[in-house]
Amino acid sequence: MKDTHLQTKPQYSPFHQYWLFNPEVTFLNHGAFGACPSPVLEAQYRFRQQLEQQTFHFFVREYETLLDDARQQLADFVGANSEELVFVPNATTGINTVLRSLTFSEQDELLTTNHEYNACRNVLDFVASRTGAKIIIAHIPFPVNSSQQIIEALMEKVSSRTKLVLIDHITSQTGLIFPIQEIIKKLTNLGIDTLVDGAHAPGMLALNLQEIAATYYTGNCHKWLSAPKGAAFLSVQRDKQSLIRPLTISHGANSPRSDRSRFFLEFDWTGTPDPSAYLSIPEAIKFMGSLLPGGWSELIKTNHNLAVNSRKLLSEKIGITLPCPDDMIGSMAVLPLGKRWKNYSDLNQKLWQEYQIEVPIMPWEDENQSLMRISAQIYNNISQYEYLAEVLLELLINL
Repeated sequence: MKDTHLQTKPQYSPFHQYWLFNPEVTFLNHGAFGACPSPVLEAQYRFRQQLEQQTFHFFVREYETLLDDARQQLADFVGANSEELVFVPNATTGINTVLRSLTFSEQDELLTTNHEYNACRNVLDFVASRTGAKIIIAHIPFPVNSSQQIIEALMEKVSSRTKLVLIDHITSQTGLIFPIQEIIKKLTNLGIDTLVDGAHAPGMLALNLQEIAATYYTGNCHKWLSAPKGAAFLSVQRDKQSLIRPLTISHGANSPRSDRSRFFLEFDWTGTPDPSAYLSIPEAIKFMGSLLPGGWSELIKTNHNLAVNSRKLLSEKIGITLPCPDDMIGSMAVLPLGKRWKNYSDLNQKLWQEYQIEVPIMPWEDENQSLMRISAQIYNNISQYEYLAEVLLELLINL
């Protein structure tokens, strides 16, 4: 860490003991890839041992039962119908799976927003280039004053040719919670299918996928749920399951079995896997829910409050107007840095190399503006954001 006159010494919370972080690093970027606590990693190791001790027995006699149990516990946690839920390695795979399974034509419009995650927007571009479908972009302002602005901007772009809407639940670059339940209800009434990129939602928000009622919903478990890397899910309404095929076609495509749905037979086996990340999801749900007396509801509230208080602290210290109301963020918060730091990569480099602060600085829109995104997980402490504020002030002086 750089030797400076800064007075604040950043501290992790007492819960830091359960993670493997380098204590010299101020890690404020849980939203990027998540972070898996040691007890959950230990559970994953036990599953790997079980697999390797008798591989044939594991895959042939134990695997489906273990997978079904993990699926049911995850379905209970996210408010899904377990018969509509399959595991995928990450939400990007979930988005690819749906978009590359569906059929589009030159007459179709695929609607999304300017806040859509780049990887998923790339999938949309890929599919459109092959099918001739037209991509329509709803421009959601940022800063934004209310959820109603999001609804109005999106619905204004809906037409009689809109075939599918791809929308974030929580945006990656801007950290906004989109009012997807209201949006989906309006679109469903118009006969338009919805694909929700819920990469950040599980573990950040209390989910009820049956109430949200998206046609397709995919979410990561390795981020805010803190499961091991390679754990995510895809939920597909039952009447649409015959349309959706895994990216890898395997034995399930012509299986004679009638005791399981074709949906499960195809997605549950796409070649020999390491399913330990999927099987460890119940342990992540259990462990993270045990950290505070109020369980998951208290954890979600605690992380949200830390994000709200931290962005308020940073906005006041470095003179930034808050870009949205508190109720539009979860446990990530984004602050526009304006044009003071046009070179966002240079600022990222300085924060990491000179101060060992891990926080993303990203371009926005025309790349003449930068956004800073902070994450708040139970292992973080307000002093870390105070330290970040002091460092930013010091860097401002030297601009």
